[in-house]
Amino acid sequence: MLTQEHNDFLTGVGPGTPMGNLLRRFWMPALLSEDLPEPDCAPKRVRLLSEDMVAFRDSSGQVGLVANACPHRGASMFFGRNEEDGLRCVYHGWKFDLAGTCTDMPNEPAESNFKHKIRITAYPTAEAGGTIWAYMGPREHQPAEVPQFEWTRVPEAQRVVSFCLQDCNWVQGVEGGIDSSHVSFLHSTVDSHRKNTAAATSLMAIDKAPEFRVASTDFGLLIGARRKASDTQDYWRVTPFSLPFYTVIPMMPNQDLPYSGHGWVPIDDEQCWLFTYSWHPTRPLSDFGDKPGHNAHYVAKFPGTNNPVPNKDNDYQIDRDIQRTKTFSGIELISTQDRAIQETMGHVYDRTREHLGSADTAIIMMRRLLMNLARDLDKGGTPYAATHNDIFTLRSAGFLLDSGKSFVEACQPMVRVGS
Repeated sequence: MLTQEHNDFLTGVGPGTPMGNLLRRFWMPALLSEDLPEPDCAPKRVRLLSEDMVAFRDSSGQVGLVANACPHRGASMFFGRNEEDGLRCVYHGWKFDLAGTCTDMPNEPAESNFKHKIRITAYPTAEAGGTIWAYMGPREHQPAEVPQFEWTRVPEAQRVVSFCLQDCNWVQGVEGGIDSSHVSFLHSTVDSHRKNTAAATSLMAIDKAPEFRVASTDFGLLIGARRKASDTQDYWRVTPFSLPFYTVIPMMPNQDLPYSGHGWVPIDDEQCWLFTYSWHPTRPLSDFGDKPGHNAHYVAKFPGTNNPVPNKDNDYQIDRDIQRTKTFSGIELISTQDRAIQETMGHVYDRTREHLGSADTAIIMMRRLLMNLARDLDKGGTPYAATHNDIFTLRSAGFLLDSGKSFVEACQPMVRVGS
């Protein structure tokens, strides 16, 4: 059980907090490349790690990410003019480039050198996988590359990425993503809980109490959930948890479908972005229908936003008739089911009240890993994963294995791409 101090330590991401300092050592997905579709297009608001910022694509096509508040008198740079390789505040015309340098100060005398003394906070950006990434940590520790996830390296036709607002802290999202035992309930059908039905014989229904094994790795954790498939075989779902907040979702054995995963990108202590990526290593996603990959990409959103229509204000559009007769939750779409449970725990669940069991082993290990890394960083250490972005080329795995065999050895060639 965590104390309140531990809870605050784990979830707090603002500037100067231990966990915020740790997260700032990693490149973070900030928005989609398509959100800034062309040079000199309209700026876009961005909020990450409790900081309000504005992103813009300058005249040469490069992306800048600067503080929302103009350093003159705090006017919002969102309303700025994006022109001639810089973003110009409309209040008094002060203009800033990608690096945060003030390049023009037209309301000051021409002979003044004041503009050379003024900067706006600016963060480095990079583009990969249809995503704009931001690095918000110390420049001397900036990794040379963004994480080399497989979905960032395949052609555009073989991937889809999306953002969706999640109204709870980022750790609650990660905890749900690595909790394989809930799949047999939250995402199940009514028939899978009834004896003598075909659904009750599925691999997820035969054994609803998986045994968890967790291995520490260079990228984070390798999480294995073992269900008994027969007297001689086990069904393993293996999830890689990649620092600081990414997963890849296991599939059923012998499926040739797109991989999918999530990252829970902290907006602040109480909200995060559900960042979803789906990809196929060799085939275009159009081979898999009109809505390929994870259903999180296709949740209805309010126009012009990433705010989902099914939300806690409308009880996630739960259908009690469907709940009685078809699905365990009565909520449409797996991603909405997950979000509903994670959000209705509260913005920051009071973890001093929880009672963890053996099925929560991965959650305990994940929390311990994050807190230890944050403490080590505070003592001068450097998180290995933040500076070795080639270790994130990972997939999940779902397979049958003879009882008693090691899941780590069996899944290594499936999870480590190219190993």
